[in-house]
Amino acid sequence: MYYAGEIISGHVLLNTIENFKLKCIRVMLRGKAHAEWKVVVSGDRRTLRDDQYIIDDRAVIYGHDKIEGNIAVLPRGQHHFPFKFHLPESALPCSFESKPGYVRYYIKVTVDIPYCSPPQGMKYFTIIGPHIDCMEEQYLKPMIGEDKKTTCCFCCQRGPVVIRSELERSAYVSGESLRLRADIDNQGEEEVRMIIKLVQYVEYFIERGVLGVTKETEHLVLEYKGECIKPNTCSKWDSNQDLVLPVTPPSLVGLCRLLQIYYVLKVGLEFEKSGEDLTMHFPITVATVPFRIPNSKEQTAVHYGVASSHVEGGMYVGPEFLLGQVYDGTSEAPVILYRPLYVCVNTH
Repeated sequence: MYYAGEIISGHVLLNTIENFKLKCIRVMLRGKAHAEWKVVVSGDRRTLRDDQYIIDDRAVIYGHDKIEGNIAVLPRGQHHFPFKFHLPESALPCSFESKPGYVRYYIKVTVDIPYCSPPQGMKYFTIIGPHIDCMEEQYLKPMIGEDKKTTCCFCCQRGPVVIRSELERSAYVSGESLRLRADIDNQGEEEVRMIIKLVQYVEYFIERGVLGVTKETEHLVLEYKGECIKPNTCSKWDSNQDLVLPVTPPSLVGLCRLLQIYYVLKVGLEFEKSGEDLTMHFPITVATVPFRIPNSKEQTAVHYGVASSHVEGGMYVGPEFLLGQVYDGTSEAPVILYRPLYVCVNTH
């Protein structure tokens, strides 16, 4: 796994059992976004797809691409050919896997042998990004919301039910607790219960004509249900460690033409009898740089984890990343060859 601006270095290893003519060895660094799904048009089922290349860098680490005349002979034995690429400093979309689309980064090596099909090898790696710092001023401003419901019966107004909530900041890293406080004043006639949901939205876009084709998925990342609050009572609530953000892909808006990821925290009250509710929406940014308190002894340890199966980016593994095995009557899970990693913190 790498961050934007880092250097990727490695070796191509060749172990040959005889002398052979080798034209060149090409190494390619590529970052590719892809979106694809099926639609029905005039009764016909069609597949729509689109690609975007985020990085496309190449290097010849042995020989020459264009050779005139004799081709050099590589003697038998074990050979090491080093390569190096510098990742761009610009914000890079994070590695991401889902059925409608993905963002993948990989190194591809081609051994160009003139007289046979060229051997190839690929290695996938994870990009940790984009760079989103919880300490940026725009995320440190608290978000405050209020919602109220008043019922009427034969033109008589009943006592209102009011919820006021404050989110301490708007950006968090996976593993952190969302800092939320709420005041609830229930002057109604039925019990209410506080409901909190964090929802992940992933939007996919394929360019087709002027408008294009879009697809949106929605996944519940986190849910909390509070205790019942009786009529004519008030209650105060503090999240403490009740709203720990699980490992999820970071927010991704405006960096990839084919997809974007964003999160919304829904805070509200559910009425026990009528089933009605009050709901406020707070946009949440999932960051990649942990929040640190200045001049504090609190230590934040950074880890890298796999996204939960409840969210896009963790619920799907493409068939090319599964190790195929012959079925032997057991129900063991298949071996996963690759899955993106995301930043997660443990605070002590």
